[in-house]
Amino acid sequence: MNRISWDQYFMAQSHLLALRSTCTRLAVGATIVREKRVIAGGYNGSIAGGDHCIDNGCYVIENHCVRTIHAEVNAILQCAKFGVPTEGAELYVTHFPCLQCCKTIIQAGIKKVYFAENYKNHPYAVELFAKAGIEIKQVKLEEISLISRQSEELAVINEMVQALEQCGSSEEVTRFKNKLQAMGLS
Repeated sequence: MNRISWDQYFMAQSHLLALRSTCTRLAVGATIVREKRVIAGGYNGSIAGGDHCIDNGCYVIENHCVRTIHAEVNAILQCAKFGVPTEGAELYVTHFPCLQCCKTIIQAGIKKVYFAENYKNHPYAVELFAKAGIEIKQVKLEEISLISRQSEELAVINEMVQALEQCGSSEEVTRFKNKLQAMGLS
């Protein structure tokens, strides 16, 4: 069995966090990691207890939703709230950080930013990251590792059904085979 890389592991967590987003324009997730340990996670959404865009629509001023706190900032604020240092940490985020998040990341002392997708990459943000000595690297989520594992498991299930059929076709084997076919798994 092949294990996924650390980069894929942490990026997958960011994609999972994005599923909690309450933003209707773009779901983003961010994971802060230090020494291969997750120290915080965030997604874009409104303040705790506030109105959510998914419920009341976006509050847009100058083409930007002012109701939303970005995923990167939410993760950094979670560290601040619970007294967890971010100095020297790494950030995994589903989309390239906006200019304001870039500045927040730099001030938080984060040293590496891994992003899955380009998204309005601001040239000044790229410049600021470079001046601050922050490594930025694109790490696309490789779904193949997860699909590959499922395919291996499915192959074993089908092999078991075939072995049972060879032992003698019973109603139980036929029922399992039909169930697999109905699920599109054989």
